[in-house]
Amino acid sequence: MNVKLVSIILPTFNEKDNIISLIKTLEKEVKFKNEIIVVDDSSPDGTSDEVNKYIKRNNKRSIKVILRKKNRGLTNSLKDGIKASKGDTVAWMDADFSMPPKILNLLIKKTEEGFDIAVGSRFIKGGKIKKAGKKDSLAAIVLSRLMNFTIQFLLGRHFRDYTSGFVAAKREVFNKITLRGDYGEYFIDFIYKAFIFKFTVIELPYVCLPRRKGESKTGSNLWQYSKRGIKYIFLTFRLLYERYILKKFP
Repeated sequence: MNVKLVSIILPTFNEKDNIISLIKTLEKEVKFKNEIIVVDDSSPDGTSDEVNKYIKRNNKRSIKVILRKKNRGLTNSLKDGIKASKGDTVAWMDADFSMPPKILNLLIKKTEEGFDIAVGSRFIKGGKIKKAGKKDSLAAIVLSRLMNFTIQFLLGRHFRDYTSGFVAAKREVFNKITLRGDYGEYFIDFIYKAFIFKFTVIELPYVCLPRRKGESKTGSNLWQYSKRGIKYIFLTFRLLYERYILKKFP
């Protein structure tokens, strides 16, 4: 399959200090024809204003901004971005530089080679989780690893990074799978269903980097991280219940 157009979705909230640098880096690194869709949850710091200024100043017709004022949240932002996208391949990533833009080019290449979904993975050989620093606490990093190991145990070790959120996928995937869940739960749900529906999935390693600027959206203390982790585990059990007890999936 020749990739004709890639829709790169960037969900944002208070990423004013990162977003323009990220867009410029994507324009340089991604070798495929693309459109960039910034889906902003009405950031108080003026993220969307920065992007609109950049578009106007440089006459960037390949960049669009969706400003969301209702039903905010990561999953709804991605759903709105997918709905507005025109590409035969759809990709998304965080806007804080923790996910290297050059890796996105490799993920897209894998869809061109025939895979339905390509995922950037921190937990396969060659990948690495970020180190604790000023922007990312040790608690968040440890819990991320613990959650992934637990989910792997429950859903299967044929896939490693169940909380990635760094992905490129063919358009047809979204005719079968609708994103659901809050924050990182959506990705667990997405990947589990991808295997159920027999889409071909590949993981490519990447080294997760510390957030460049701004504050993490995952949480600011151990209690917040733990609450999120509990929701991940609850979703995992719900997927197993829906599949094996309710027989919702094949």
